[in-house]
Amino acid sequence: MTLSAGKEVISYCNKCKQNLAHIIMVMKDVNTIGKVECKTCGAKHVYKDPSKVKATKVKTASTRKRARTEQSVSDLWLEALNKSTSKSQDYSIKTEYVKGDIIEHKTFGPGIIDRTFDSNKIEVIFRHEIKILIHNI
Repeated sequence: MTLSAGKEVISYCNKCKQNLAHIIMVMKDVNTIGKVECKTCGAKHVYKDPSKVKATKVKTASTRKRARTEQSVSDLWLEALNKSTSKSQDYSIKTEYVKGDIIEHKTFGPGIIDRTFDSNKIEVIFRHEIKILIHNI
């Protein structure tokens, strides 16, 4: 495959914290990629060879029976999604959620409730990040 500006390539995205499809924007020379644009988030950055970048780990809350573990956010999201039996529902600040509920957020996309606290806050695992949202208001 010949590399050139406008072609698609896999690169590590610092914003998404994953190896994703990018569009080549600038070539340093005939065989070296300069800058790329992430097709997922639109971030423009220097090409990062995915084989040379370590996977990002995040600390997550876990059940009381288990010790805290480190996993990538995407792995947590997939694991939680596979365990859940609930159907996806649109996120609303007025709706009350429980652990395991699947929500569809208009900005962050699909997410799964990992825990609830303070009677009106939920920790939601989205595909690329974990967010604290308000509910039951």
